[in-house]
Amino acid sequence: MERRVVVTGIGTLNPLASDVETTWKKLLAGESGIDKITAFDVEGIRCQIGGFIKNYKPENFHIDGKIANKMDDSQQLAFAAMIEAGLMAKIPMHHPEDHSVVFPEFEGMAFPTEDPFRMGVMLGLGVGGIKTLQEQVIVMQEKGARRVSPFIIPKMIANLAGGWVTQAIGAMGVNTCYVTACASGTNALGEAFLAIKNDRADIIVSGGFEAAACRIGYSGFSNMHAMSTRNNEPQKASRPFDKARDGFVMGEGGAILVLEELEHAKKRGVKILAEFVGYGLTADAYHITSPEPEGKGAIRAMEDAIKMAGIKVSEIDYINAHGTSTGANDRMEATAIKKLFGDHAYKLSVSSTKSMSGHLLGGAGGFEGMVVVKSCMEDKVPPTINLDNPDDGMDLDFVPNKMKERPVNYAMSNSFGFGGHNAVIIVKKYKE
Repeated sequence: MERRVVVTGIGTLNPLASDVETTWKKLLAGESGIDKITAFDVEGIRCQIGGFIKNYKPENFHIDGKIANKMDDSQQLAFAAMIEAGLMAKIPMHHPEDHSVVFPEFEGMAFPTEDPFRMGVMLGLGVGGIKTLQEQVIVMQEKGARRVSPFIIPKMIANLAGGWVTQAIGAMGVNTCYVTACASGTNALGEAFLAIKNDRADIIVSGGFEAAACRIGYSGFSNMHAMSTRNNEPQKASRPFDKARDGFVMGEGGAILVLEELEHAKKRGVKILAEFVGYGLTADAYHITSPEPEGKGAIRAMEDAIKMAGIKVSEIDYINAHGTSTGANDRMEATAIKKLFGDHAYKLSVSSTKSMSGHLLGGAGGFEGMVVVKSCMEDKVPPTINLDNPDDGMDLDFVPNKMKERPVNYAMSNSFGFGGHNAVIIVKKYKE
């Protein structure tokens, strides 16, 4: 019998909010989480705006000082989001080092699987601990090699976000990390879906996170001329598909999604949020940073996801676009959608939530996976804000500036990363 995969939990920290429902309300209201940078010195950096998590305190997420000192920011955010996702999916969390300590809100909650090897973690991070690397290089230069933190390696490497989560939930099954630039979170979700479908696990915690907003990260992206310099209007700077766009705006954060085999979820009595049905991935084989202009790789990835879902192109209701607010990506993605969907391209809705969250890099796919799940649950499509004057050829329904209520039975999320990585997932409204 075919194994069906459903979503049973979500957790998020992002520039809009640090929980799912507040994030969703702000997305539907068209609010921006982008502001001027105050977290680090921006002297000499062209782009001086970004999407930062507000009022974040590690201790509010059971990350005590000792543990925080061992975690890069990207690892902390993934761990913190797991608390919300774990409560929703009924997966108890313990102190990641003292396993005898159960976090208070999880007291009395049963372990979700009979076999801990049937639960895994598959996360995506595009950069990993770049903040840690920057800090410790400065320490080495100013104070010498012996003053470099002994925690630099576990804090820096991308896979340790998943490592910390597995320690807290006791997951002993598949534990992998996907590093495919801006496609990382979507690849992680797609591979988790396949792992459950192919009977390698019953539950997998997946999604993507990033915390690369620091002086070295901003300097590199700014010097590529990839980022917006609309520094005096931060909330209007990310404007996908608009003629006046001038580059993307970086954000930090992401989302956790708990994927689970349907019958396993039913037996546990957890709420089923949506069903995961399709996944496609391809390579452009074209350029290290620019997408292939005709969208050949993007088209095939979308096509493969639709084929896996067993549906027609006409059944897709909503596409959460990669929609970075860069000319090359926006033109390619619009072209690809028109070529694949034909007349239906003008009947479905397409929006870019990066207009509000900024580009979360490796965390984008996790965040946008959350968005398509919520769209299917509520039959609502968040807008593309700042879309005041669509660029030439941008004539699809990009849901400009105001959310739309419409039936959303099938929703697609696109992610396209540096290196030519294309990843696409499809979720559907859950029905028995």
